[in-house]
Amino acid sequence: MGYYVIKNKEYRANQLKNREMNYPPSIPSYKMAESCQRYKDKVTLITGGSSGIGKGLLEVFVRHGSKVVFCSNDEKQGKAVEKKINEAGYGGEATFVFADVTKESDVKHLVQETINKYGLLNCVINNAGYHPPYQTIDDITKDDFTKLFDLNVVGYFLISKYALPHLRKTEGNIINIASMDGHHAAGGSTIYVATKGAVLAMTRALAIDEAKYNVRVNSISPGATSSPLLLKMVDISPDPEQQMQRYKDVSVLGRIGQPEEMGMTALYLSADATFCTGIDIQVSGGTPLNYADKNMRKDKTLFI
Repeated sequence: MGYYVIKNKEYRANQLKNREMNYPPSIPSYKMAESCQRYKDKVTLITGGSSGIGKGLLEVFVRHGSKVVFCSNDEKQGKAVEKKINEAGYGGEATFVFADVTKESDVKHLVQETINKYGLLNCVINNAGYHPPYQTIDDITKDDFTKLFDLNVVGYFLISKYALPHLRKTEGNIINIASMDGHHAAGGSTIYVATKGAVLAMTRALAIDEAKYNVRVNSISPGATSSPLLLKMVDISPDPEQQMQRYKDVSVLGRIGQPEEMGMTALYLSADATFCTGIDIQVSGGTPLNYADKNMRKDKTLFI
């Protein structure tokens, strides 16, 4: 009995320590999980896999035995991540391929390189995207909207289009990284919200069409998540400290998410959720819950 009391005290102490550091109290031990790899030898293609959420997706899938091909439009960064992941000896493997997902020729090459290397494809995770600085519509041009739509929506379309002939053969799945903004919107984010709303709608529609091939199509909507992009948004805000606190405060758990948490959710959808298609999982720390100060008639100098 005393053993369990001691272990419980240690657990609570670790929880409190992690909470103070604003890290999640229960991210799994990946080293321990290597003995029960959940996606061993499955082939996964991840876009935007060299940083932020994409890197978290990459690390989780490799740790669970997947053979992952990932792309980025930053070749130096992509190769550095590939080297680091493979040297870690997680169990799976990572292969970097340079690609700009807004260019159809790059997308075709990316998919073909995956097939050339492994001969099949089990899972595609569309993640490459961008959140522009907070602006109202008065300061946004048509060109701004077109470029963002090409990246955040058309990029997902192109990858899905050229990957699906291979996914149908393996009865694989697609996971689209959407956003909580696609559900609830946010100030100063008109065109970003529009792109993520389109991703959610496209996910549901594609799930219907691909069901006859037993290919599942789902999405994940992250809340505020630790990444270079989020830190950049914080840094360019009028009050960075206050902006970061607001990101934390919109979650009832009082913190931002970690890229690995998005990775574990994607792993569930790909490996375990075999009767789920056309769904979206909100990984946001309870962002939609509770009441909040939403009065936009007051002076609002910061956006969320």
